[in-house]
Amino acid sequence: MERPTPTEVRDATPADAPRVVATLTRAFAEDPVFDWVLPDPAVRARHGPKIFDMFFAQNAAPNMRLVTDDCAAATLWHAPNPSEEGGLREAWHLWRAVGSAFFRFKRVGDAVEAHFPPQPFWYLHIAGVDPAHQGKGLGQAVVQAGLDRIGNASAYLETARPANLGFYESLGFHVREEWDVPGGGPHFWSMLRPSR
Repeated sequence: MERPTPTEVRDATPADAPRVVATLTRAFAEDPVFDWVLPDPAVRARHGPKIFDMFFAQNAAPNMRLVTDDCAAATLWHAPNPSEEGGLREAWHLWRAVGSAFFRFKRVGDAVEAHFPPQPFWYLHIAGVDPAHQGKGLGQAVVQAGLDRIGNASAYLETARPANLGFYESLGFHVREEWDVPGGGPHFWSMLRPSR
């Protein structure tokens, strides 16, 4: 039996941005959070690339925008204790990206932050695989590469997809709590990989 070829994971470069944005837009096209924030599929398709372009440009720690070589899978990580600088600028960019959906995005963001663990942690903010390439181990490879880089440090994420729970548990995360975004928003599971 042939052994699978290891998936190469590397740092994303600015030149990769269009492919990463396209991958994440497709990966999150049916995500419960985006379905709630942008319920109209046509509006979601129009705003998705702007949102992920903003996330790619602004919201990842240095050397922690990780992609498979063809950008079919990507992760964006935040370092522990991120600086609060730029919050107003980021809010302005989000407003420009999503318009009136800003307030639902803010409700989600506020709820996410309210459930952060008290201890420092690396935050897996975004992880996605192009649907055409799912089931090939790309997601595991790109998340594991980030975990390898942070070593024994604590890692945290949240997901609104119950199907993701087993995947992240296989990588050492466990469910820390479940919660709902106020005002009828999506249900989330917070997951933590404790420091070792």
